[in-house]
Amino acid sequence: MKILLTSDTWTPTVNGVVTSATTLKRELESRGHEVRVLTLSQNSHTYTERDVTYLGSLDAGRVYPGARLRSPALHGALHELARWSPDVVHSQCEFSTFSPARYLAKAAGAPLIHTYHTVYEDYTHYFSPSRCMGRRVAALFTRSICNRCDAVIAPTPKIRSLLLGYGVQCPVQILPTGLELTRFAVPRDDALRHRLHLPDDKKVLLYLGRLAKEKDISTLISAMPDLPDAVLLVVGDGPERAALAQLAQHLQLADRVFFTGMVSPADVPRYYALADAFVSASASEAQGLTYLEALAAGLPLLCRDDPCLKNLVQQGQNGYVWQNPAQLVRLSHTLLYRDDPDVMRKNAAASVRPYSAAAFAAAAEQLYRHEILRKAQQCRILQREVVLW
Repeated sequence: MKILLTSDTWTPTVNGVVTSATTLKRELESRGHEVRVLTLSQNSHTYTERDVTYLGSLDAGRVYPGARLRSPALHGALHELARWSPDVVHSQCEFSTFSPARYLAKAAGAPLIHTYHTVYEDYTHYFSPSRCMGRRVAALFTRSICNRCDAVIAPTPKIRSLLLGYGVQCPVQILPTGLELTRFAVPRDDALRHRLHLPDDKKVLLYLGRLAKEKDISTLISAMPDLPDAVLLVVGDGPERAALAQLAQHLQLADRVFFTGMVSPADVPRYYALADAFVSASASEAQGLTYLEALAAGLPLLCRDDPCLKNLVQQGQNGYVWQNPAQLVRLSHTLLYRDDPDVMRKNAAASVRPYSAAAFAAAAEQLYRHEILRKAQQCRILQREVVLW
């Protein structure tokens, strides 16, 4: 098959959308498919490098940190992709590259499949002073985008229920993103631990991801005074970093809350290997790829209760979900000082095996074939109706 993936972001940007799309591209190519990518450049120039086409874009950081919008000019690069005539177009983002994805799918007579990665109603603070109004806008926008597709992929049952509640009428298929699981099974790097000045006599709780308001990292920091025998390692960067560092200073936790900033994707497994547990206070995840990465590294989870964790966390087996800060503290004590760490690590690694990259690509390939066949049948029915008319 000839498969076009479209995404507003691509490497070297690091986020869940890029991780999912690059993993899918690599695995589909390993299965013999020809995969091209349409994304945005980091400037106003449009160009193509090997199998990736970059459309000129403009800075839109005032809307959302790091965001860019496609330049309004028409691009000859789109006509090149139209001539390539993909068998399926798989969109990963709802904004700048969605319209070109729809155009190219229509030009090729190919099905348009869209993966819904982001729960926009949890990001209303970026675009609406009213949370209630923001949610209505998010629902209206999502319904408008999804109902223009032939099929939508929801990474978890949580997202499928959300989309159906919004009134999405096209088929919604649950297909979790998979990962290259063996990449995260690395030994602990004591040299890195010492370079980060992590105390040898304390347990390490790890948060890894974007430092943004919707991730509620302040709740994790605020719990640390009640966990005197642990430190919190915060890996990543984002708009909330300065405020979070200030909170840690205010709580006199400068020696127990460590910020690394951004780290190389190649080094991420080494940071998981330093920790005793992975912690998160976010309730805005569509799937939470860092949860899968942590489990693959053998880390039990300590995460705020969220529907996306329903089939992932087995309470007391590979981690715990918590509903309030007091539970976070209590369950942290249980996990770090009462549970058998070897058993928890073994259970964590075993629980993530169904989420392999190979299984992800195989399921996507099956969906593509189904939608290509369904699209062809729809075209035949339409042609027959035109003849009869």
